[in-house]
Amino acid sequence: MYIEPVDCAPEQAFPRAILRQRWEDLTFLHWAVAPELVAPLLPAGTRPDTLDGLSHVGLIGFRMVGLGLGRGPGVPYLGSFWETNVRLYSVDGAGRRAVVFRSLDASRLVPVLVARATLRLPYMWSAMRLDRDGDRCTYRCRRRWPGPRGATSRMVVRVGGVIAEPTPLEHFVTARWGLHTRAYGRTRHLPNWHPRWPLHRAELLHLDDELVTAAGLPAPTGPPASVLYSPGVPVRFGPPAALPPSR
Repeated sequence: MYIEPVDCAPEQAFPRAILRQRWEDLTFLHWAVAPELVAPLLPAGTRPDTLDGLSHVGLIGFRMVGLGLGRGPGVPYLGSFWETNVRLYSVDGAGRRAVVFRSLDASRLVPVLVARATLRLPYMWSAMRLDRDGDRCTYRCRRRWPGPRGATSRMVVRVGGVIAEPTPLEHFVTARWGLHTRAYGRTRHLPNWHPRWPLHRAELLHLDDELVTAAGLPAPTGPPASVLYSPGVPVRFGPPAALPPSR
């Protein structure tokens, strides 16, 4: 069965962008998990994507900047906010690799409501901030709505040097060109495109997280399999397409 290659710099696969934004100050934490553990959590028509027989759970903190429609400018104030997401990795019947979000905590309520209503993405309204002290970054999140209210996350990383050639795992968890979501009775694929990630090594100094378990996953055990940082990339999203009905 065909599965698209893990390509760190593909050409844009859609003719027009329906959304534009920039992702900045990203920290990626990933833990390896058995595929059968996450399979029940994926939308119909998709299955876990794996590397060397393992799938992965990601906890990613970053800043969304300049979210806007099509070719238009970013929406003032509402288009920039902090976000922390818990995500899994999927592949559909057409062989498209993507991410599946189990939760997306964001610090602006209006984008949360719009994303939940349009694509049924599991956005949550949360209080968040990033504190920087030299090469040290501290991400904080406390969920406000819908719940579990008060769920928190705090991760502290030290940013290291630029990665000249990422490992297969580092490509696998970052070179993702779409998302799968279940909306209005159909599983949909929403493609995205951005330049190749500028990645840095990073060291996890502290983690106190409740978002992974709030997303229906076991609490991570042991250190992450991968810790990465990126200063960011501009991103475009193409129109969503429904997957064929599952047989």
